[in-house]
Amino acid sequence: MPPSTGLRARLRAELTVEIKDEARRQLAAEGAPGLSLRAVTRELGMSSSAIYRYFPSRDDLLTALIVDAYDAVGAAAEEADATCRRDDYGGRWCATGRAIRRWSLDNPHEYALVYGSPVPGYRAPEDTVGPASRVTLVLARLVVDAAQAGVLTRPVSDGALPPLGADGLAALRTLVALALPDVTEDVAVRAVAAWTQLFGIISFELFGHFHRVIDEVDPVFERTLLEMGRLVGFPPPRTDATRGRPQDGVEPGRTTDTDDVADRHGLPTDDEDEVWYLV
Repeated sequence: MPPSTGLRARLRAELTVEIKDEARRQLAAEGAPGLSLRAVTRELGMSSSAIYRYFPSRDDLLTALIVDAYDAVGAAAEEADATCRRDDYGGRWCATGRAIRRWSLDNPHEYALVYGSPVPGYRAPEDTVGPASRVTLVLARLVVDAAQAGVLTRPVSDGALPPLGADGLAALRTLVALALPDVTEDVAVRAVAAWTQLFGIISFELFGHFHRVIDEVDPVFERTLLEMGRLVGFPPPRTDATRGRPQDGVEPGRTTDTDDVADRHGLPTDDEDEVWYLV
């Protein structure tokens, strides 16, 4: 590659980053519906026609921001899961949930872009499907791993639920085939319930629905993680749920995987915040 070609590519990449950074500032100030290519060019000192060589339309710029957001939250979930012992299924679930929440709190406008209200007039292209699937596939892999290990348990209930039925089985068929092989439909329903509740509580926190209702979200979120994990059937995380002490069979003094994730993402560890395990 001639030196001039490499320089042009580098300059193009740098300007693309600047355009997206300015677009994110506009997201924070105006929201996604208010995103304007002209306003971006004005803030960057570009000619109004120059930006079209990078993003032919506002929707192309929105798509780039959406792909970046999905990739970022997906990477956070993947990284958190990777730090945990493979057979600590409850710990993996909690670490992943904490990482998604931390990313969301650190990037509220990007979270709103991908998990908030749809942008009027925008239709997401196929380019967004792969990045959007990354965070979901972390949970799917975790559920499949636990199912194949034979450690998933059925939640205790006061009475038996009616059978799922033909319509429910049909609705879940694609999900099970694509992401949850070796998992029963009942487990798939519980996994969907836990995953959507995770994003539901994060959305309530970010969008202010806990105002004057729940002042300290951390302990409620942590307890909810445990309840959702139990709903799916995961074993408890491998820490003492009361004091953050190692359970029997875990080496004393060893830093737990979930504590490692909490440290890296700025969350309280078990020793620092025991309140979230109150029953």
